[in-house]
Order: sequence, then structure tokens, then C-alpha cells
Amino acid sequence: MVHGAYDSFELINNCPTKIDAVESYGSKLLVGCSDGSLRIYGPDSSIADQSPPFDSLALRKKPYALERTVAWFSKKALLSMKVLESRGLLLSLSESIAFHRLPNFETIVVIAKAKGANVYSWDDRRGFLCFARQKRVSIFRHDGRGFLEVKEFGVPDTVKSISWSGENICVGVRKDYMILNATNGALSEVFSSGKIAPPLVVPLPSGELILGKENIGVLVDQNGKLVQAGRICWSEAPIAVVIQKPYAIALSPRRVEIRVLHDACHLIKSNNAIVVASNNSVYGLFPVPLGAQIVQLTASGEFEEALTLCKLLPPKDADLRAARERLIHTRYAHYLFENGCYEEAMEHFLASQVDITYVLSLYPSIVLPKTTTIPKPEKLMDLSPDDSSGLSDDLETLLPQPSESDENAAFEFKKTSHNTLMALIKYLQKKGYNIVEKAAAEGMEEVVLDAIGDNFTSARSKKSNKRHDNVPINSAARDMAAILDTALLQALLLTGQPSAALELLNGLNYCDVKICEELLQNGNHYAALLELYKSNSMHRESLRLLHQLVEESKRNQSHAGEFGPEAIVEYLKPLCGTDPMLVLEFSLFVLENRPTQTIELFLSGNIPADMVNAYLKQHAPNMQGRYLELMLAMNENRISANLQNEMVQISLSEVLEWYSELSAQQMWDEKAYSPTRKKLLSALESISGYNPEALLEHLPPDALFEEHAILFGKMNQHELALSLYVHKLHVPELALAYCDRVYDSAVHRLPVKSCGNLYLTLLQIYLNPPKTTKYFENSIMNLASSPNTSTQKVSSVASLKSKVGRKKIASIEGAEDMRIGPSNTDTTIEESSEEGGSTVMFDQVLDLLSRRWDRINGAYALKILPRETKLQNLLPFLGPLVKKSSEAYRNSSVIKSLRQTENLQPKQVKDELYNQRKATVKISRDSTCSLCDKKIGTSVFAIYPNGKTLVHFVCFRDSQNKKGVTRGSLLKKR
Repeated sequence: MVHGAYDSFELINNCPTKIDAVESYGSKLLVGCSDGSLRIYGPDSSIADQSPPFDSLALRKKPYALERTVAWFSKKALLSMKVLESRGLLLSLSESIAFHRLPNFETIVVIAKAKGANVYSWDDRRGFLCFARQKRVSIFRHDGRGFLEVKEFGVPDTVKSISWSGENICVGVRKDYMILNATNGALSEVFSSGKIAPPLVVPLPSGELILGKENIGVLVDQNGKLVQAGRICWSEAPIAVVIQKPYAIALSPRRVEIRVLHDACHLIKSNNAIVVASNNSVYGLFPVPLGAQIVQLTASGEFEEALTLCKLLPPKDADLRAARERLIHTRYAHYLFENGCYEEAMEHFLASQVDITYVLSLYPSIVLPKTTTIPKPEKLMDLSPDDSSGLSDDLETLLPQPSESDENAAFEFKKTSHNTLMALIKYLQKKGYNIVEKAAAEGMEEVVLDAIGDNFTSARSKKSNKRHDNVPINSAARDMAAILDTALLQALLLTGQPSAALELLNGLNYCDVKICEELLQNGNHYAALLELYKSNSMHRESLRLLHQLVEESKRNQSHAGEFGPEAIVEYLKPLCGTDPMLVLEFSLFVLENRPTQTIELFLSGNIPADMVNAYLKQHAPNMQGRYLELMLAMNENRISANLQNEMVQISLSEVLEWYSELSAQQMWDEKAYSPTRKKLLSALESISGYNPEALLEHLPPDALFEEHAILFGKMNQHELALSLYVHKLHVPELALAYCDRVYDSAVHRLPVKSCGNLYLTLLQIYLNPPKTTKYFENSIMNLASSPNTSTQKVSSVASLKSKVGRKKIASIEGAEDMRIGPSNTDTTIEESSEEGGSTVMFDQVLDLLSRRWDRINGAYALKILPRETKLQNLLPFLGPLVKKSSEAYRNSSVIKSLRQTENLQPKQVKDELYNQRKATVKISRDSTCSLCDKKIGTSVFAIYPNGKTLVHFVCFRDSQNKKGVTRGSLLKKR
């Protein structure tokens, strides 16, 4: 788009002499003519000024008149001039380079070495001048008083163009550009300038350069490397180029061309005008004010150019610039939206900082909260101050509407709608972070203020009601966040992105519950609906929906992999600490299907077992026993004694009910084990928190003997328990296992001698079957007839025996001693023999002795055996016992002998050993190694047995290795 960037105005007309060079000095023009004179022109005061308010030192937009002429300013025609304002000098290039003092134009110095120079470049910051003549490049420095030569370098050919490039110099030689190192004169090639146009080097204040290549201006850095996307195209190769922000003005043989520099970092500041001279006239190119150019560009739809110019407005007009940029972005966004460039449009809506409701008004399919007032698209403000540019347009939504009869149009409309929604999603996501962050900060501030104030409780309830009942809250940030999140969720679902919608709901969000709930239900987006409830603390609604989904998945296998009982367990975990009653209410279902996971939920959530048990007892009594079982199996320490007792009673009541049914049918069998009975037996054995005496009262006296035995064992009535195993259940293995269990549990707490008594008790039961049976029956009857029998002590089997005289039996070495009364043993033997061999369980006796010989007192066992017992039958018992006793005797004898030998050692041997052990070695700074003759110092050392020879440990080790090698070589020779 061509627009008026400059106004051309003829400043000087019909100069009598041909113009060779021109330069501006403040508001004056310096014209170098072909006759060697210098003409100074100034604004004509008799003509009205057409320029706007200006700087007194800037060019005026009015005709100029000759003020004076400096004759013979130069002997030959001037090639160029440059005003050095910072130093008050005028540099002129003619047959040489001369410097003139301003404003009198008197010549103060002529650089003789510059005679014949054709190009030059001035570095105003450092005061350095470089010029080229023939094949030489010279560098001079201005020190405030004069010019001093610094360097001179040779180049391959005549220099046609030259410019400073940072610390280096860029030169155009022949058809090539080169970078000359100003320190050492090294040349590095850049690229060729082309076949037609001569080299042209134009410096930029940033240090970069524009190098001419035919009709293209290429931008390079100070080292000659190309700048990305840096190029300017002209209609033909320019003769000279001047840069004035934001344009590059080129002089070609037939015209003056102006190009826009899009990259701001390449723009430079200059005077308020560009001066162009012909043979007899001088023209001023005065830039049109940026505001007017912005209006022109915006009106013609060149929004990018307008935005570029906005960035060039003065810093003092920052507010005006920001307002204009926002308006241009808004208009540009509508233009792009209407032409189908939806993503680009959203980028400009984002830059315009318009309210999101303004953008959402373009989307009628997006439903917003009812409290939100959606503004209609407003008219654009005029960009010009006087509202005379006619830029005001109605910004309306122009989405194409499909024709019902045209399938292609319907498809295109659907595609267009999808694209517009995708662009909206990106826009909302970019806007969302700041808006949600503000809403969260506002909510946190409100909570803190409420916590400090008196109405803390009411504020908390108000905040919670906000989520459930959608009570409007006077909060601009949260209202805006609710609009954004609600619109974003709808856009995601309308574009088929349920996973992204779920991710949105997983994080902090302010979605409107009512709108989003209806949308998610209609679309069957249950996972997202659950997260919506969860994020709004609507846990009861969420759990109801989850329970419904689990039930449906069980019926028709839909969502089977997504919604299972495990989902309910996972949802309940965070609620254990905040709402345990809600957890208990919705855990009944999963307790039935996933009992282990549910118990783990109760444990991890630190829900008291008493509370869970009481809730189950009232609402799900059939699950109470299951819960207590699992709790016990997973963590016995978490269940109190009362709960353990209650669990055992529940199991016992089930077993008694089962026993009553079988007894009524006369089908009871003591060896019948139902799952319930197995569970009861396991519980009786494994836990210890119940009251065995209370449970015994409920057991029938003529059945459930194994339960009797376990309970007697818990009461430490071992004789009764063993009698039940042997004479009622007729399972000696259970009796032996019982003894082993008691022995293993007590061996770490009691002396070993006390632990072995139980095996002797079992041995006595085997030897006296009738009396122990009678004793057991009497005990059971006493327990059944008296409610207090559970607290009475049951006499031991040893009380059945009468007192008789002592009988000596030789003790076996190594057997364990037992403190048995002297009146007990003989009676047992006599009574055993009196009962006769038919009543003694002799096979079980021998088996017990052979299998547990190491846990039974051998002497006492032999004492109570019947007299007719054959020694041959006792070999499995006596063999290992005697062997162990012999080994123990031998070991003790060896130890005794060693101790005697140690006590009989000669005194002189002991003294010598003592002296050797107490020997000391003193290392001084003069101590040296006997092998290397170096000082020991702080190194690791070794000492020979004589106690005097010291060596370094390393030297000692090396000497030993050498000896080993020498011995090995001698052996090989042999």
C-alpha cells in the first residue's frame, strides 16, 4: 500500500550555478557549487511558514533565500560535505579533505595526505576519520586541537565506497565488499556487489550496514554476516541512500524512492527532513506526522504497517500510543475474523486487551452464566484526534450461515465453526492464566480477612454455598474466571476434546456448575462430570453418580474398565480426614466387592475402627464380621480388645447356629469343619484380645472339643487342652503341635527348663488315659454347672497321683532338670503299671520320646515309664540323648584342661611375652630408613623384630616382592 509518508517541497529554485553538494546546518542549507563557491540559504521570512510547530534548528517547510556566498570555498568542485555538529566543524571533500570552523566557514586544517581522496567516513563517537585514495586507506584521529594519523593500510584496488563498521571499516573494492580490520589491516570478503552497480555502503547507528547489491540493499552486521530477513529492494540500483526512521530514501538516476524498514532495530534518527538536490534545485522531503500516516494505513486496511508506525510514536505519548494500538488490533482482529483467519484474529484480540466477553459475543453457541452481561460489539473510535478520518465502522460477526439444501455449504459451515472454536480455545488458554491467578489471589485474600474478622464462620459457609448453590459473589476477578472457564470447557467439548476438558476440571477452575453439568450430562462425559462435582466439593453428588456408573458397568459392561469399585475407593481416600461419615456411607458397596481395598482405605484414612464397627453394626450387620476379620488380618494392633472379643463372638454365634442345626438333624460330627468354624478356630488361635472364660460358658459341654481345647490353652489350662486333643478328638498330632506352639512361644520368655514341663504332662496323659479322661469330664461338668467356674483354678494332672517313697534313677549327663516333688514320681509308675499295658498309649509315648528327646528331661521321663518298658524301644530316645550328653561332657573336659594348662605356664614365658608387648619405638626427625637411607618423617614405617631396624613400609614391601621374584627365578633355573 502506497501512502503519503513524505511531503515534497521545493526549497531552492533556479540556482545560478550547478549544485555539486548539499548539506543542512540547523535551519540553513549549505550548497556547494561547481565554481567552488559555497552558498548559504535560509528560510525566506517574507513568506508564510507551512510547516507545523518546529525546532528552531530544523529545516522549514517554506522557500529558502540566499543569505550569503563564500567565494573560492574550494579550488575544485565539491564532492561532498558533512556538518560535524558535536565539534562545530564542516568537513568538505574536494581535491583533498578540509575542515572549516562553523559558523564562519574558515578553513582550519587541510589533510594533505588526503589529496586525491574520493570517499571518506566519519566516526563521531570516537572522532576517527577514514578515507581512501587510490589503493590506500588512511585513518586519522581528532584530538580536539588537530588531526593525527593513526594507521594506513593497502587494499587490492581503488575504494569506491567506505564506512565505519564498529571498530572495523567496510570498503567496496571493484565489485566486492570487504571488512578491513582497523588494527592489523586484515581483509575478509563479504560478498559481491553485482555486475552493474558499484559498491554502496550505508552505515546504521546500531553498527550494522546496508550494502548495495544491484537493486537490493542487504543488511549485514559489523563482521559482514548477513542479518536474518534484512533486505530492501529498489526499482533500480541507487546512487545514494539516506535512513530516516522509519524509512530508507534512495536516490536513483531517474527518481527518489522511499521504502519502509520493517525491522525497528535498523531505523535511525536524522533531521526532520531529507534533502534532495538536482542540478539547480533543492527539495525537502518532510515526513508526514506519524499519527496521520497511522490513520491512512488503518483506513486502507494496512494494519501491520499502522502497528509498526505506532511503535515509533514518542515515549511521551505512551498512553496515546497504547490506545491506538489497542484500537488497531481490535479492528485488525475483526477484519481477520471476517476473512477466516481465526487464529490470527485471536492473537490481535489478545493484543487489544479487550474483555473476553467482547470476543465471546462472536460465538452465539457458547452459553455464559446468567449474571454475565455480554456487551455488543462497539464502534471503533476514530484514530484521529478530530474524528475526521471516517474510520468508525460497526464491528459485527459475519459468520457464514449454511443453506439447508446445500450439503457442501453445511460441511463448510461445520468446518468453519470448528476452526473458530479452536482459535477461541487458544485465545482463552492464553488469557486464562492471569485471570485465574487473580481470582485465586482474591479468594485467598478473602479467606484471610474472614479468618481475622468476627464473621469467619459465616464467611466460610458463604464460600461453600457459592459452589453448591451458585450464589452470586461480588467478585469481578472470580466472575471473569467463571466466564472464561465455562466458555473454555464448552469450546473443548464442542471440538471433541473431552480429555482436554477433563484436564481443565482436574486443576483449579471456576466453571459454572449448572451450565457445565447440563452440557456434560447431555454428552455422557461422566469422567469430566465427576471432576466438576469434585472441584466444587459436591462429593455426595459425585459419589452417587460414581455408584450409578459402577452399577451400570456391572449390568451391561459399559465403562467397565473406567468405572469400577476401585474408582469409589480412590475417590473416598481424600475424604477420610474431612468427612468420615460420608466415607462410611458410600463404602458399604465397595466393602462387599473390594473388602481388602476398603479396609486399606479405612486404615490409610485413620478412621477409628470403633466408628466403622458401630456404623456397620447399625447399617450393615452382615458386613461387620467381615470388616473385623480383614482388620485383624491386616493390622491386629489397630483393633482393640473389645472389637476382637466382638469379632470372636460373631463367629461363635454363627458356629453355634450351625451346630444346633446339625444336632437337631442328628448329623453332628466333631470332625466336620465348615468355613465358619475354620474361621472361628483361626481367630481363637491367632488373636489374644478376647475373654476365653466368657466364651467357654457358651460352648456345649459335649461338643466343639477343639474350641474347648484352644480356650483352655488361652487360660493356661494345658492339661485339659492336651486331654481334649488326646482322648476326645483322638488326634495326638494336635496335642504335640500344641506343646510345640507353647514351647516356641515361651522359650524366649521363660527358662528352658520350665518350657519342657508340658511334654512331660503330655507323656503322663498318654500313660494314664482313664484317669485323665475322668478328670477332664469332671472339669467340663463343673464349668457348665457353675457360672463362676471360669475363675477357679483347675488342678493339674499331677494331683491325681498319690504319694509314695522316693526312687533313685541315675541322671543322664546333659538332660534338663525338672523340679518335681519327691512324692509324685513313684505313684505315677505304680499307677501306670496297675492300669495294665492295655490302657497305656505306649506307641504315642515312644513316638513322643523319639521326636522330642531334646525338650524332655530324660531322667524324669525314664522315672515315669512303666517297668516293663524294653530298653530296645527306647533306643531312638536314649541314643541321641546319650550322644549329646557325651559331647557336652567331652567339651567341658577339654575346656577344663586348657584352663589348667594356661595356669601352669612358666612365669618367665609370661614375663618375656609381656616385655615384647610393651616395647616402644621412638621416631625423631633424624630417623632414617635402613633400605633407602631417607628420613622416615611422617610416612608409614615398619620395624624389624630386633626392635632397632626401621624401614619405610613401602621399601619393606618392595624388598619382599624382590625376594619373591628372585626365589621364583631360582626355582625355574633348577
